[in-house]
Amino acid sequence: MSSPRVRKIADRIQVLVAEMLERRIKDPRLGFVTVTDVRVSGDTQQATIFYTVLAGTGEGAQDDETALAGTAAALESAKGLIRSEVGKQLGMRHVPTLTFVADALPESARHLDEVLARAKALDEEVAARRVEAYAGEPDPYKKPRDADGDADEESAGAADAADPAAPAQPIDPVDPDEV
Repeated sequence: MSSPRVRKIADRIQVLVAEMLERRIKDPRLGFVTVTDVRVSGDTQQATIFYTVLAGTGEGAQDDETALAGTAAALESAKGLIRSEVGKQLGMRHVPTLTFVADALPESARHLDEVLARAKALDEEVAARRVEAYAGEPDPYKKPRDADGDADEESAGAADAADPAAPAQPIDPVDPDEV
């Protein structure tokens, strides 16, 4: 759709077809139909109408397929009536040929939901393993030493010599007369 005129025609066709399906078409095979998009060719000779169907009372995939097949048959049989009404409402000299296509949006959304649920489950599993397989002490941060000197001074002296950040021990001055 290259021009604003073509987009305007497509939007108007979408509204007209939705109203027709809601009010005038009384086919029992017609499910809960939503017109999701209309694409009109640049010369306005072809209009592709995308629709989705909400399955009736069933929850299985078989009911979805049955509702989709019944709705497709109902739309195909009502195509002439819809096209004539679109022609009257638009006032165009050449009315576009209508083609109804079931939109793949619900299947794509369902597939994305499944992938996201699978990724969430894997993330939770990895987080659980991370907690179980922690290597090291429960609290890995160093604590300040007690100033009371609970540990022996020899081990503290050896630890201080090994730790360059520890304060240096004062050296006893040597009296030169004693030497």
